[in-house]
Amino acid sequence: MKTAIIMGSDSDYQVVEKTEKLLIEFGIDCQVRVISAHRTPYQAEEFARNAEENEIEVIIAAAGKAAHLPGVLAAYTALPVIGLPIKSSTMDGLDSLLSIVQMPKGIPVATVAIDGAENAALLAIQILSVKYPELRQKMKAYKKKMENEVIEKDNKFRNK
Repeated sequence: MKTAIIMGSDSDYQVVEKTEKLLIEFGIDCQVRVISAHRTPYQAEEFARNAEENEIEVIIAAAGKAAHLPGVLAAYTALPVIGLPIKSSTMDGLDSLLSIVQMPKGIPVATVAIDGAENAALLAIQILSVKYPELRQKMKAYKKKMENEVIEKDNKFRNK
C-alpha cells in the first residue's frame, strides 16, 4: 500500500503533516514531495506519468491559491487523485477549493474541505480498502473509536 502526498509548496506541510501521520497510523506507506504545477510543471508531469510504475496507488495533492496541482496530476495519470485545498491568505482558501473542485469532464479529482488533511487521508484509506480489506477493518475500528469519544464527552456533560 503506497500513497503519495504532493504539495505545491513546503509551506503547505503544516496542514499536510496531519495527512501523513494518519496514513502512517493506518500502516500505509507514503511518499511526500514538493512539486509545483506552475514552477516545476515538467516534474509534475513526470511524477504523475510514472506514479503507477512506482507502485503508488492513490495521490493526495495539496495546493493553495490557484491550486492547479491536483488537476495537473490527474491529467497525467489514471490513479485516483484527492485534492486538498490549502487555506491561503487569499479568500480564506475558497480560491483553492474552487480551483480543485471545478475540474473539467474526464479529469476527476476527489476534493475534501479546505485544510481537510485528516479527511484526505481517510478518503485515501477508504479507496485503498477496496483492494486491502484489512484497511476496511481498521477504518471501522477508527469510526468506532470516534463514536466512543463523542459518547464519553456527552456523558461528561450530562453528568455535570
